[in-house]
Amino acid sequence: MRSMRLKNVLVALTLSVIAGSVFGQDTTTKKPEPSKIKPYGDVITAKAISKQGLFAVHKVEEKYYFEIPDSLLQRELLSTSRLVKVPAGSMKYGGEIVNAKTISFEKGFSNNIFIRVVTLVAVADSSNAIAKAVRNATVDPIVMVFDIKARGKDNKSTVIEVTDFFQKDNNISGFDPDSKKAMRLGGVTADKSYILSVNSYPINIETRTIKTFSVSAGGSQAAEGQATPDPAGGASVGVTLELSNSIMLMPAKPMQSRYFDPRVGYFADNYKVFSDDQQKVEDKTFIVRFRMEPKAEDMAKYKRGELVEPKEPIVYYVDPATPKQWRPFIIAGINDWNSAFEKAGFKNAIVGKEWPENDTTMSLEDARYKVVRYFPSEAKNAYGPNIHDPRSGEILQSYVGWYHNIMRLLHDMYFVQMAATDPRARSMKFSDQLMGSLIRSAVSHEIGHTLGLRHNMGASSQTPVEKLRDKKWVEAHGHTASIMDYARFNYVAQPEDNISDKGIMPRIGEYDKWAIQWGYRYTTTTPEEDKKIAAKLILDSLKANPRLWWASEPDSYENPLDPRTQTEDIGDNSIKASEYGIKNLKIVMSNVLDWTREENDVYENTMDMYDKIGGQYHTYIKHVLANVGGTYETLKSVEQSGDIYTIVPKEIQKNAISFLNKEVFQTPSWLLDKNVLNKYRKPVRNEWPQKIQEMTLNSIMGLGRLYRMTTQNMRYGNEAYSVDEMLTDLNKGLWSELKTGQQIDSYRRFIQKKYVEFSLHLLKVSAKKLNPDYDISNTDIPVALTNQLDNIRKSCLAAVPNYKDALTIAHLKYIADKIEKGLKINGNDSNEF
Repeated sequence: MRSMRLKNVLVALTLSVIAGSVFGQDTTTKKPEPSKIKPYGDVITAKAISKQGLFAVHKVEEKYYFEIPDSLLQRELLSTSRLVKVPAGSMKYGGEIVNAKTISFEKGFSNNIFIRVVTLVAVADSSNAIAKAVRNATVDPIVMVFDIKARGKDNKSTVIEVTDFFQKDNNISGFDPDSKKAMRLGGVTADKSYILSVNSYPINIETRTIKTFSVSAGGSQAAEGQATPDPAGGASVGVTLELSNSIMLMPAKPMQSRYFDPRVGYFADNYKVFSDDQQKVEDKTFIVRFRMEPKAEDMAKYKRGELVEPKEPIVYYVDPATPKQWRPFIIAGINDWNSAFEKAGFKNAIVGKEWPENDTTMSLEDARYKVVRYFPSEAKNAYGPNIHDPRSGEILQSYVGWYHNIMRLLHDMYFVQMAATDPRARSMKFSDQLMGSLIRSAVSHEIGHTLGLRHNMGASSQTPVEKLRDKKWVEAHGHTASIMDYARFNYVAQPEDNISDKGIMPRIGEYDKWAIQWGYRYTTTTPEEDKKIAAKLILDSLKANPRLWWASEPDSYENPLDPRTQTEDIGDNSIKASEYGIKNLKIVMSNVLDWTREENDVYENTMDMYDKIGGQYHTYIKHVLANVGGTYETLKSVEQSGDIYTIVPKEIQKNAISFLNKEVFQTPSWLLDKNVLNKYRKPVRNEWPQKIQEMTLNSIMGLGRLYRMTTQNMRYGNEAYSVDEMLTDLNKGLWSELKTGQQIDSYRRFIQKKYVEFSLHLLKVSAKKLNPDYDISNTDIPVALTNQLDNIRKSCLAAVPNYKDALTIAHLKYIADKIEKGLKINGNDSNEF
C-alpha cells in the first residue's frame, strides 16, 4: 500500500532551528550562494583511499567523502551512535547506545544535499481523498546541509564531504541531547577530536571517532578522575571518548506488522491512520519483533506444521572481554529461547556464538552484529534494549548490556532466598557451576527483552503455593510460567522438599513459549486477518491454560494496586508464600556467621548479608501489604466473561493484617541476635525490625491506601474491607497487651507511639485539607480514626492498674494524654491541629 505521512510539525520547526547552529553556523535567513560542482577527478583524486559498500567512502588526505547513489536518495536510514571506550568512572560503558534517529539524504534546492530526520506520526492510503490533507501537513525537519562537491563518474551518484559531520558535534552522528546532558558534556574541542576510521559494508557504514568534550556546569560524572582542574585557569581539561556511528539502510519494504494486543506482553509502537470512511482517527499499534520468515523452499513444509530453519536466524555473539568461564552459560542462556521459537514453527532460530577474535572483517561496533556486551562496572545490572523500524516494529539492532558486578546481585539474592535449602549457596563465593546457572537465567531474561518481550510480573501468581513444594510438579513446570517475571528463585521450597535446580531456577516457561508463538508465527495474510487469528489464539489459549496470563509492571514498586503483579514474589498466595520465605530466612539468620565466614574477614560479609536478610524480609512484608486495599486488573476483550476490575476479597485482606500483626508488629526477635549484631555495629541507630515496623505502619496508613479503600467501600459496599474494619483488626494486634497484661517491650512501645502519631497526623491533614490529591475530610476516614483513637485512650487508662512497671504505666498514660490532647477531649486545647 502506498502511503503519505503526517509529521510532527513542532519537532520539525525545533530541529530546523537546531540544524542552523549544529556546527556553530549563523542562523540568520541569508540565502546561501550555490556551490560550484567540480569534476569528479578533482575531488576524488588519485590519492583517494576508497571503500565500496552502502555508499562509496573516500579518504583524500585528511578529508572524508560519501558518494551517495541517486537510488538511495530519500531512502530511510537508521543512524545509531554508541560508545566504544570511556574514561574510568564513567556512568556509561563501551557498547552502550547514546543516539538513534531515522534519517534520509535528499537533493536540495541549490547544489546541495539535505539530511532530514524522519518522524513518522501518521499515514493515509494515497487512494483516499484525505491523503491530500495529510500530504499538505507533511514536513520532516532538515537538520543538516552539505554542498555537492562532485557528481559520480557515471552521473548516478553525488559526492559530499562528511569530515565535519563526523568530527564535530551534532545530534545525528553524536550524542542524543538527553544522553549528552546525563553525562554533563559540553561542546567538542576541535583540536582534540579526530576521525579514526570510516568503513563501508553492504547495508551499513561504520565510523569511529575520538571526541574530546568540555565539561558542563557541575562537573562530569562521566569522567571522574579524568576531568581535572586546568592549572592555567581552573577550567576542566575535558572528557575524551571513543564513539562509533552506524548508518544502516532500512528495508525498502517494511516487514508486515502484527497488531498489538494488551493481553500479550510485547513492546509496541504506533502511528495514526487516516482514511475517507472513518468517523474517528485510528491508532495503528504494532508489536516490536525480529523479522522471522521461512526460506522460500521450506514454505510448504512450514504451512504443513513442520519445523523449518528461518531465512535469517537471530545470532548473538559473546563479547570477547567476557571471562571465559561464563561464556558457555551465556551462550546456553541465548540458545534456551529455541524451545520457544519451535512453538512458532522454527528450529535453530536463535544462535549464541563466541566472537571470532581473529576475524579482522568483523567489528564489535558494526551495528549489524548483536552482542552480549560485557561492561567492567560495579553496577549490579543488566539490560536488553533494541532499536526498531518505526514503520513496522521490525527490530534492526539490539544488544545485551551485562555489568560485571551483576554477579554480586545474583549471589546475594540466591544466598538469602536459597541457602536454607541449597548447601551450595552457603558461602560468599559460589562454584562456577552455580554462578554459571544464575548467569544463564539472567541472560535468558535480557535476551527476551531484545526479542520484544516486556516483563510479565503476573506470571508467578498463576502457580499455586502448594505446587511450589511439590517436587514432581514444580520440577516439571517451573516455579513461574515466565522467565520475564522478577520471580528469582523458589524461596517457598523448604529444606525437606529436596527440590532440584529445575524447580528452583527461573527458565523459559509456558508463557514465554506461547508469547513467541503468538508474536513470531509467520503468516501471509493481511494485517487485519492476522489480527483476527491472533485474537482467537489468545482467547483459546487463555481458556485452556490460565498460566498464560500476562500482566504489566505494577503501578508502583512500593504500593502496587494489583497484588498479583509484584516484583520478586512467587505463588498465588503472597501470605502463605511469605510465611514460607520467612521460615527459610530464620534458618539463614541462625547460620549467617558460619556461612559468611572467610579468612581475615572483619565481619564485613556478615554485615552485608545481614542487611540483605533484612531487605528480603521487608520484601516479603510488602508482598503481603499489597493485598490491603488491592484491586485485581485482568485485561479482557468483550468476548471474555467477567469483569476487568475486582477487589481483593475481604477475607484475604483480613488475613494480610493478621499476618502483619504476627510477623511484623509482634517484635521479630529472630532478627535481633546480639551475637550477630555485636560483631559489626554499635547500638546507635534503629535496627531492621524497628525500621520495618515503622515503614509497614506508614504504608498501611498511607493516604493513598485509605482513600482507595474508601472508594472500594462506596462501590462494593460490605464486600469491601472498610477502613474502620481494617483499623479494628490492626489495633487488636498492636494493642493486644492491654487485654492480656503481657509485658510491653521497647519495640512495641515504639510502634504504638508511631500509630498514634500517624493517626493524629492524618486527622490534621483532613482538618486542614493539606493534601488536595486525597481530600479525606468528607470521607469516613477521620471518623474511623477518631473512633479508634478514643477506644485506645480508654483501653490504655483501663489497663494501667494491671501493670506494676513504672515505665509501662508512664507509657500508657502518655498515650492516653497524647490522644486526649490530639482529639481535644474535655476542652483540652492543643496545637496539634
